[in-house]
Amino acid sequence: MTSFGYFLACEEFTPAQLLQQARRAADAGFTRLAISDHFHPWTGIQGNSPFVWSMIGALSQTVDLPVTTLVTCPTVRLHPAVTAQAAATSSVLLEGRFTLGVGTGEALNEHVLGDRWPAFEERADMLAEAVEVMRKLFTGGQISHRGRHYTVDNARLYTAPEAPLPVLVSGFGPKSAALAGRIGDGFVTMSPDGEAIGNFREAGGAGKPVVGGLKVCWDRDREAAVESAHRIWATEHLPGELNQILPTPAHFEQASELVTPRQVAESVPCGSNADEHVDAIRAYVEAGFDEVYVGQIGQHQEDFFTAYREKVLPALLA
Repeated sequence: MTSFGYFLACEEFTPAQLLQQARRAADAGFTRLAISDHFHPWTGIQGNSPFVWSMIGALSQTVDLPVTTLVTCPTVRLHPAVTAQAAATSSVLLEGRFTLGVGTGEALNEHVLGDRWPAFEERADMLAEAVEVMRKLFTGGQISHRGRHYTVDNARLYTAPEAPLPVLVSGFGPKSAALAGRIGDGFVTMSPDGEAIGNFREAGGAGKPVVGGLKVCWDRDREAAVESAHRIWATEHLPGELNQILPTPAHFEQASELVTPRQVAESVPCGSNADEHVDAIRAYVEAGFDEVYVGQIGQHQEDFFTAYREKVLPALLA
């Protein structure tokens, strides 16, 4: 049975707002939380970007819900050994309710140390090696590793997960879906794409969970909702690999000028028609998703949580 969680967008909200949303999500009937991991927001209008590992520590003391990163890049900005330590501590703080979602990353976040931004094939190879390194460290044993991309010298996590820590792998095309099937404990993808899920299953993902979600904008005024979704999250609708290769929020602001309000209105549930929200989420259920995370765009958080508690989640769970 599909479970429904709330997505905490670190790019859009302050740490205090994110913690408040987590509490409201639990009260509204969401059973899980997902959280983004960014160094930069996509655009200046979003305006935030707290450190995800600090946020997860705070969440562990705020709510009892499971938490998943959607997603962390453990290959450039942070070495996989450091990412493994952060994930292991998160798992311990959450008493085993933590899942590490990983991906090949975006230049937006990973270029900040001045490192070269590789092509996808190299980033995929780096991710596979990073996952291998992290899984070795999660055992709590002392390891050394000398691979093509990473070196680990006599490292041990003394605060190790008490049980195997699931690692989900993000993907959007056939190559990344196949990579997720080969190396992941599950697949993260953000659209109800049956073909991508099929590629994941065929590459070794049979029986493994599929996780994803969508953003919505609940507002009594549909036109205002469309305006907010377009102003704050037009970047969600950029085509191809732009999200992976553009390096700064300013570049995303320029590219977002190509996205029209009509495009947003046609693809994002906007307004207060509960059926529209239910239908959009149900598409993920019908595509075979095991976990669906919903993020509310803008400031009408209380109205969103009330509506989802009273109308949307009951309809999905009926």
